[in-house]
Amino acid sequence: MNILAIGDVVGSIGCNFLRSHLPALKKMKAIDLVIVNGENSANGNGLTPASAQFLFDSGVDIITTGNHCFRRRESYDLYDSCETLLRPANFPPSVPGHGFCVVDMGRIQVGVINLMGVVYLESMDSPFDCVDRILAQGMPKITVVDFHAEATGEKRALGYYLDGRVSAVFGTHTHVQTADECILPKGTGYITDLGMTGPIHSVLGVKPEIIIQKMRTKMPARFDIAEGDCRIDGAIFTIDEATGRTVEVERLTIV
Repeated sequence: MNILAIGDVVGSIGCNFLRSHLPALKKMKAIDLVIVNGENSANGNGLTPASAQFLFDSGVDIITTGNHCFRRRESYDLYDSCETLLRPANFPPSVPGHGFCVVDMGRIQVGVINLMGVVYLESMDSPFDCVDRILAQGMPKITVVDFHAEATGEKRALGYYLDGRVSAVFGTHTHVQTADECILPKGTGYITDLGMTGPIHSVLGVKPEIIIQKMRTKMPARFDIAEGDCRIDGAIFTIDEATGRTVEVERLTIV
């Protein structure tokens, strides 16, 4: 089984670029399941029902999110009604939505868990304790984790913590693709960060001049999405359906 995980999609420009390339990519790489982090898919930050539907219509199967998941109030009901739209599982249980799902693909089921880091981000339930509780409930043999976190050390620690317990762990949030894709000793596929889907000449998707001004003046600024050429960052995890272990990880960038 080939699972394609795509890094944070930024704004309508990132959504459009993804749509223009995803069908051919799925065919060329024989992709069975597509997971995309969509927490920045709406222009101006966050996710809206319209941006989520655009991603699903483009061929995405599961949308994961992170610290911006509840930035748009109009999306709250969608988190409750859409089983394949996830928010981090370690949010308090009173918030909308759910943090994991199981996709029935006929011949096999695939579990997807969404977690958020706590280092340099919001104070949340421990992602280690949270994932333990989810796995204790019983998840499919093939289960993957999107760990939306800032700190490299926290991401790698969770990867080793889950080695042999899940099929793959991939990081999101930093919008910068890492070059450490690997298979951990007990068979879990891993990459610290998938990267970003959006404008190349930008600061994490935003016009550089805006971020430069904010950093120099410390004044508030509206984060307008950059324009121009785009890229898709992600990784393909090839997983043995009999064992649930990753047998190959391919990091990819499309420009």
